Amino acid sequence: MAGKLAVIGAGLMGAGIAQVSAQAGWEVVLRDVTDEALTRGTDGIKASYDKFVAKGRLEAHDADAALARITATTDLDAAADADVVVEAVFEKLEVKHEIFRALDKIVKGEAILASNTSAIPITKIAAATERPERVVGTHFFSPVPMMQLCELVRGYKTSDETLATARRFAESVGKTCIVVNRDTAGFVTTRLICALVVEAAKLQESGVASAEDIDLACKLGFGHAMGPLATADMTGVDILLHATNNIYTESQDEKFAAPESMRRMVDAGDIGRKSGQGFYKH
Repeated sequence: MAGKLAVIGAGLMGAGIAQVSAQAGWEVVLRDVTDEALTRGTDGIKASYDKFVAKGRLEAHDADAALARITATTDLDAAADADVVVEAVFEKLEVKHEIFRALDKIVKGEAILASNTSAIPITKIAAATERPERVVGTHFFSPVPMMQLCELVRGYKTSDETLATARRFAESVGKTCIVVNRDTAGFVTTRLICALVVEAAKLQESGVASAEDIDLACKLGFGHAMGPLATADMTGVDILLHATNNIYTESQDEKFAAPESMRRMVDAGDIGRKSGQGFYKH
């Protein structure tokens, strides 16, 4: 399966989705609100292709062809003839509603509208459209070119046809899918990692064990490739806190109530690798 894809948002996730899709033969429109954001996104894609070429994992002519299939634009109307649209903007419902309301008026009727959200219920996003049956969650993982999983999320009104199309799209760009049949906040993967990070942060906050020992226990005891607190630093403590807050707001489940120390880290700007300090110094 290959056709025309529109990716809304040229940040790390959106650029990654555009990258793997173009490499798989999709014609890609990558849209963001500023030229600066688009330049960062496309420069990142080119740098990633160059790394794959240098490592012998991609031929130079294939990288050039893939890059040529990506069109960067600030014009949302460029998504009008897309077969699949994937939204990858900030994890705030109001922002996503604005995008989906606009897309609903622009995109052709047979297209599917997908969200890369990691925690917001798809049903809430779909409610901004007149075609909730054509809205689905396609939760990719970062970094998209390296991570194999895509979590497909069925909203309350998502049709079987839409889910099947989303699966064909994700598999066409090299991903393995799991299906979330009930639209619960945080789906499967975000609920699991948030619960683990929150409990790990509580254990560290109360002095039960150090961050290093908690992570080592998960790596050696459970076979995890990376411990939960190191994962939080890599993902961004702020991003995980935001996701956890979304799940807690929806569920009122106390296991998603982040400890004060984690909230204060974010207040202070200690949000992980991107700031140089999180649960660890980087």
